[in-house]
Amino acid sequence: MCGIIGFTGYLSAPEVLVNGLKELEYRGYDSAGIACFTEGNLSVVKSVGKVAQLKESIPAEFNSTCGIGHTRWATHGGVSKVNAHPHACGNVTLIHNGIIENYHELEKELAVSGRFPVSQTDSEIAAMLLDSLYTGDAHAAIKMAVDRLDGAYAFCILFKDQPEVIYCIRKGSPLVACHTEEGSVVASDMVALLRYSKDYFVLPEYQIAKLTKNSIEVTDLDGNPKTPEMLSVTWDMSAAQKNGYKHYMLKEIHEQPDALRRTITPRLLKYVENSNQYFIPDFTADGIPDSVFEGVNRIIITACGTAMHAGLIGKILFERLLRIPVTVDIASEYRYQDPILDENTLVITVSQSGETADTLAALRLSREKGARTLSIVNVKGSSIARESDYVFYTHAGPEIAVASTKAYTAQLSAFYMIAYRFAYVRKCLDAKDCSVAMNQLLSVIPEIEEVLTKTSDIEAISKHLVKAENLFFIGRSMDYALSCEGSIKLKEITYIHSEAYAAGELKHGTLSLITENVPVIALATQDNVLSKMISNMKEVRARGACVICITTPDAVIEENLYDYKVVIPKTDATFAPFSAAVVLQMIAYYTSSFRGLDVDQPRNLAKSVTVE
Repeated sequence: MCGIIGFTGYLSAPEVLVNGLKELEYRGYDSAGIACFTEGNLSVVKSVGKVAQLKESIPAEFNSTCGIGHTRWATHGGVSKVNAHPHACGNVTLIHNGIIENYHELEKELAVSGRFPVSQTDSEIAAMLLDSLYTGDAHAAIKMAVDRLDGAYAFCILFKDQPEVIYCIRKGSPLVACHTEEGSVVASDMVALLRYSKDYFVLPEYQIAKLTKNSIEVTDLDGNPKTPEMLSVTWDMSAAQKNGYKHYMLKEIHEQPDALRRTITPRLLKYVENSNQYFIPDFTADGIPDSVFEGVNRIIITACGTAMHAGLIGKILFERLLRIPVTVDIASEYRYQDPILDENTLVITVSQSGETADTLAALRLSREKGARTLSIVNVKGSSIARESDYVFYTHAGPEIAVASTKAYTAQLSAFYMIAYRFAYVRKCLDAKDCSVAMNQLLSVIPEIEEVLTKTSDIEAISKHLVKAENLFFIGRSMDYALSCEGSIKLKEITYIHSEAYAAGELKHGTLSLITENVPVIALATQDNVLSKMISNMKEVRARGACVICITTPDAVIEENLYDYKVVIPKTDATFAPFSAAVVLQMIAYYTSSFRGLDVDQPRNLAKSVTVE
């Protein structure tokens, strides 16, 4: 969750570190700091608040070409300068992303030798442990420390007697690195490396990287040299910039048509049958064979937050098309339920970053128990991508805003393509029907472009919601699944208390919370349950709710049942979630903006959740 940057080379280290931390601000943080070698000494500067405040605290004479930087999101200990990273102890200064689970046990052991922390953090305990083990051999000390540490970690380490050298190791939490003529750079996210190189590698777990000005050496814990796999990004620095938009979130909402084109179009291959041309989803280029789908008698989808909500839509699709049972499990609960898995179970994990700790743990458990694993991720070489049997990469590009938008619709498109390929392979659909569905999937792209022109309608709704304290989303079938996503999007960035309910559950208690002028966003895009949904709208309307209806052109709904209405473009109900999702994203965005909040970096939240 924290941002990590390290540099040693021929540039100003403070400048490189501050720029890198700025690129990583989107991950969420509450304090920041850097440590640099200056004239042979290690100097540390830390501050509470934004990177801009840290920059102001760095002395002008802070000349250095080697250092490490960090943005902290508090886990152990409150938000304070002393708890901010880097942490220094004796010969060791380090930054850390993750959680050390046995820190208290280690703290008691270190106290016996007279070592006591000054902060409340588990990270300082790791620095103290490493210092207690260091006798001049960095590799040996790191190996011994790793044997003692339980939990997740990505460390960048400076040793006082080894100027211009950075050591790195990780377990669970990500680290990426690159070397150029300007020097060696390591970070928690490729975004921070991009101004130096498009080529990088992901540091494998339990391998030590030694960064110097002229090279990066990677070895295993026994000192054997390793050659990490080099990767390349296909987007440039501008993809991670606002490009004239007020916020990253607004930019990313508008990038959804292109993200969907990149994800869908390359995977639709022309198939000729009896002189007829059809377009069928094909995953040959992804290395996903049809054998993955053969013999599967159960599907489990596991993910967190927005990715899990995409899975709720996936569940409905799979069950409709395949007629096999599908469950959607919250990844943070999955492994504690002792799930029933075998070789005929397909487990689909979903994560934008590919580093979500709970989802990664769910994936590992699934593989241990013999299930087939397929992951939907957005980041090449991420932990989940590397450890899955098969990977479906979305091509959404970098998503900077904490609230996910284009990653969500790209994940939806992945589920649609997988579901229809699965059904085609299992002969639940013929080529013609599958091709018709894929044409409808392609049609959501211009439909979203049309929705993006409805700014004035959605701004009017958002202005009405600015002073709301409570809000409800209701829907049925796919609309209920989408309500869950709409609710989390709104509460994430507006701080308005919001709940999503299956509309049929209103009479089982929720109606007691519907009072005069309470906003209710009613999704009514599913033809087969429209009459039921209208009845539910009548129920909340009768109790004085302010109803915001999101529906389709063909839906006949009495005008007295709503205060505001947004009509999405005409489409098959199965594909309505795409356009409706964009409406909900825009409502959340404009409401947050009108409330004067930090849309891209909402309080207490982080973009990539790499701790459990």
